[in-house]
Amino acid sequence: MAQHLVLTVRLYEDGFGTARYHGMSQGAPEWPPAPARVYQALVAGVARGNALPEHLVPALEWLEALQPPVVAAPPRTLGQTVSLFVPNNDADSLSDPRDVSSIRTAKLMQPSLFAPDSPLIYAWPLVGEALHAEAIAEAAHDLYQLGRGIDMAWAVAQVVGDDALEALLGAYRGVIHRPEPGVRGDRMLACPLTGSLASLVQRHHATKLRMEGAGKKARVLFTNPPKPHFVSVSYARTRDLVVYELRDRSQPKPWPWALGRAAALVEKLRDKAAERLQAGLGDVDGHIVHSLVGRAADGSGAVPVAQRVRIMPLPSIGSVHADHAIRRVLVEVPSGSPLRAADVEWAFSGLDWVDPDTGELGPLVVTKSDADPMLAHYIGPGRHWRSVTAVALPESARRRRIDPARRQEDAKGARERVSEEALAVAAVRVALRHAGLVGQAVTVRVQREPFDARGLRAEAFAEGTRFAKERLWHVEIELDRSVEGPLAIGDGRFLGLGVMAPVAEPWRTSSAKLLQGRVMPVPPAASGFFALEVVSLATAATAEPIGIARALRRAILARVRDTLRLAPDAGLDRFFSGHEPDGTSSKADTSRHLAFQWDQPRQRLLVIAPHLLERRAPGWHERQQLQTLDHALDAFVELRAGLAGRFVVRRCLLSSADALLVSAKRWTSLTPYAVTRHRKCSSASEALAADVIAECSRCDLPRPEVKVIDVRGVHGRGLEGRVQLDFSVAVAGPIALGRTAHLGGGLFSAQGSVEG
Repeated sequence: MAQHLVLTVRLYEDGFGTARYHGMSQGAPEWPPAPARVYQALVAGVARGNALPEHLVPALEWLEALQPPVVAAPPRTLGQTVSLFVPNNDADSLSDPRDVSSIRTAKLMQPSLFAPDSPLIYAWPLVGEALHAEAIAEAAHDLYQLGRGIDMAWAVAQVVGDDALEALLGAYRGVIHRPEPGVRGDRMLACPLTGSLASLVQRHHATKLRMEGAGKKARVLFTNPPKPHFVSVSYARTRDLVVYELRDRSQPKPWPWALGRAAALVEKLRDKAAERLQAGLGDVDGHIVHSLVGRAADGSGAVPVAQRVRIMPLPSIGSVHADHAIRRVLVEVPSGSPLRAADVEWAFSGLDWVDPDTGELGPLVVTKSDADPMLAHYIGPGRHWRSVTAVALPESARRRRIDPARRQEDAKGARERVSEEALAVAAVRVALRHAGLVGQAVTVRVQREPFDARGLRAEAFAEGTRFAKERLWHVEIELDRSVEGPLAIGDGRFLGLGVMAPVAEPWRTSSAKLLQGRVMPVPPAASGFFALEVVSLATAATAEPIGIARALRRAILARVRDTLRLAPDAGLDRFFSGHEPDGTSSKADTSRHLAFQWDQPRQRLLVIAPHLLERRAPGWHERQQLQTLDHALDAFVELRAGLAGRFVVRRCLLSSADALLVSAKRWTSLTPYAVTRHRKCSSASEALAADVIAECSRCDLPRPEVKVIDVRGVHGRGLEGRVQLDFSVAVAGPIALGRTAHLGGGLFSAQGSVEG
């Protein structure tokens, strides 16, 4: 049986019946308190003067190397925002420290309020024996604050087994957050990693003040101590998922429910479960109506979506012969819901109802399914999703005018009109935001027809609902990152509408046509070609592709280390860096590592896998590393490239007709080509052309006719130039050649006619 180190932290009451936590992260109230906060509190609690007890140092180093913990936090409300006026970072400009009031700046503070009898729980999974658990329990007794010094706290630690931990979390009246290493979610918490303790000690001992000059000219300069080393880990709210089957009471077989009546099924199950809960438990506080129906206890308005129980029909899919009838429903109880998952499970198990016409028990009964393979068709993860039941799009978004997507001529002359499909696409993006989906939709497709031959048109789902048939659409989306299901979007997502299913490898199906064109997208993880389009940038006129590529390489290597939970200075696989893990030069005969490029005309940052440049299939190891890179690029939104400026970016998919990926006979330098070795030729142009031909041969490209556009010698880099390649047959991209092909140079773009 696996064991877990459980640390329970309680904050003291403030005298008004509440506990307060003042931790802030990136200018916003931090909740739940990050595991790194707890680790810092443990280190600060056991410190004596400028030293740590020697017998506790191995235990703290052991704790920092554990996997990220499960975090349980009570429900909280936000307190009043208070402005604290503190000196800014320009104190060096003052000759007299007494004038510090002239450079004060406002710092906002907003506490999180919660019940003082609700503890914070951190559960680290243990690998092997708990050798240092007793020492950590000793350190927990010395914890006196959490976060800021005004947040007084105390803690206890113990080692428990799997069953005890599940019982503890099952009875916990709060939200359970579980770590998702390698995922860029909307809730990122700092966690300790190997080297965190050493960085905290270094930060404590770093000189904070230093003197410059001597005598009367001496002045005090403030220096920032080095930041501690932590890693950002995505945390997601846990949820209890239970699948129920619709069974025939008289015969041992499933009861198929019509797909078009999905909303009616959800309403029947919801109301019957609410009746059973009210009869068995009562509803004094209105929690049943609150969680199941979605209305506040007093009937005034809606309740937070994160607290609602969701009932999702699961039509039979997964095969061309599946009839899409509903034989199963999924009940999802989010962590932190007022209703306990066990009570909800009891309410739905064995649920039936009386026929209103005859007064007899109906033939349908709901039974719990312990293991149902149909759920796998709705879980994912995936980037590409399609609706199984029609999506009820937000009405306000559909009515809002957006940029014209189509021009039509009428009797009164030319006038811009917004197509109904374009309005629906805009509404889909609003629906994704309302559903709390992490990431953005790269492509959106809407239609009235179903995506499967046995599905139903969108209008067929409107009968018996409050939604007009014009609001119902079938939706297909491609996201900029992989997400997990079950996924339901739209205004009817709590009524069985908008149920989505992931689609595996949609780029290989000829039927997936994008709304903005009929060109298939190129999937990054599968193709090995990753693109980041620049949303906004402030760049210097002298910015060079190589300098921007170097900055991109440094940023991606840092993100890969965070994804793999490595120290900031840890070595990486040769696939990412081009060096051995110890930092030495690569011992491989070939340069099989990532290439980083800057596509200046189209304002795109590019990362290209080595197998594409070498014209071969990726190996198993490379496919694994591409998945890691795919996760590392999730939520990559900013690149700081020094003098080149600050780039605000977002991921994008390139079509098969992109100028860097098409098949064409003529290719022209997009970035300067740098020769790999200087040959003894009569001129620089001949040396450049000969080197290009040799590079094409090395990359299994046909021998081209090379036209040198310009050539020059660059100090410190050698011979560079721009060339035009004319092949006898069409050649597919990408093409990057030369000594700097992996770092911003030698990138080619197709020109002229493009072959299919």
